[in-house]
Amino acid sequence: MKKRLGILISGRGSNFEAIADNAASGIIDAEVAVVIANRPEARGLESARQRGLNAVCLPSKGLDREIYDRQIVEELRKNSVDLVCLAGFMRLLSAGFIREFPNRILNIHPSLLPAFPGLDAQHQALAHGVKFTGCTVHFVDQDLDAGPIVMQAVVPVQDKDTVDTLSGRILEAEHEIYSRAINIVLDGSYRIEGRRVLLSDDLRG
Repeated sequence: MKKRLGILISGRGSNFEAIADNAASGIIDAEVAVVIANRPEARGLESARQRGLNAVCLPSKGLDREIYDRQIVEELRKNSVDLVCLAGFMRLLSAGFIREFPNRILNIHPSLLPAFPGLDAQHQALAHGVKFTGCTVHFVDQDLDAGPIVMQAVVPVQDKDTVDTLSGRILEAEHEIYSRAINIVLDGSYRIEGRRVLLSDDLRG
């Protein structure tokens, strides 16, 4: 029986679309059980519906974080979700939410963490003058963009880059490594030692 993904979005959901397409084509050995948006205007909702997926809007505006997170957990449980994937979900998750899905929540961030956590990571990279940045798939814990790292991809920064051009190239890398990281986690071909995620190749060495 295929593992089931729950994807949380707040906006256009391009990472969601990449995950959904890779699941549909068999690149990811899982199915998308539910797509949940916290904003009614999130473009990803319509994209999910066009793909025939279960798309749910749970508006978060004005709700206490703990109360709202319990609503999401209930929806994820109802859909028997095995792995939660954040795809541009612009809310911090409560400790209670994280406890419900220990080491079963993934996020992707547009920098080589621990560099440039939080918002506007691409702008931060340009402002600091780094020569390389990239993206990171990591487990979600109670600290912002600080959970154990599953996979990273390096993206060179070009002299003429703007936030938009750099963001576009990082996004291409995100679409590639997020699906690979999902397969690793679903396969269980890793273990966590402290802050390190050791993949199966490392274990054989």
